[in-house]
Amino acid sequence: MHDLLKAMNSGGVVLYPTETLYAVGCDATSLEACEKVAAIKGRSEAKPLPLIIGGMDMLELVTEEKTAPLIHLTELFWPGPLSILVKALPELPGLLSDDEGYTSVRHSGHPFASELSRRLKKPIVATSANISDKSPVALPEDIDPKLLEQVDEAYLDPPWPRGDMPSTVVRLVGASQLEILREGAVTVKMLCDKGYSVSVETP
Repeated sequence: MHDLLKAMNSGGVVLYPTETLYAVGCDATSLEACEKVAAIKGRSEAKPLPLIIGGMDMLELVTEEKTAPLIHLTELFWPGPLSILVKALPELPGLLSDDEGYTSVRHSGHPFASELSRRLKKPIVATSANISDKSPVALPEDIDPKLLEQVDEAYLDPPWPRGDMPSTVVRLVGASQLEILREGAVTVKMLCDKGYSVSVETP
């Protein structure tokens, strides 16, 4: 972990496991580092980069939002693969936010990813470790060698990601209403079982 922290503190890009898939990331407060991540992936800068934090106490590093519905949702599903849209702090790089200023963030359920953010003391970018339009990966042997060559440091040891689905991305539209922007590891049924009414955003 020391090597990854050193790289991120120097504006570098790292590859690491999350609870769902391998991710490429960086210090999310560094515009230059975020630009590097987008360039390495061949990802459009119009597509916001998602974030991971290492605990609920770090949410204030991403947003000023502290509403009761938001806190309740995080208590039910964090740490875990539920990314929630929140209004990003204005000082964060624009590459993290959509046109309305919203970014997605989750408290990762993977011990390494969570600790990486905690030790950096900042939110970290967590976009899937693949070149854009290629499949995301959950096993070290499936990582594109070209991607590995471009990152500054990589952590490929266990515990590995669970694989299958990426995180689910939701927007709170009411105290118990959610709009799903992407269904993933947290299913509609899991959300409904906790008392939420759910709608799915249409492209």
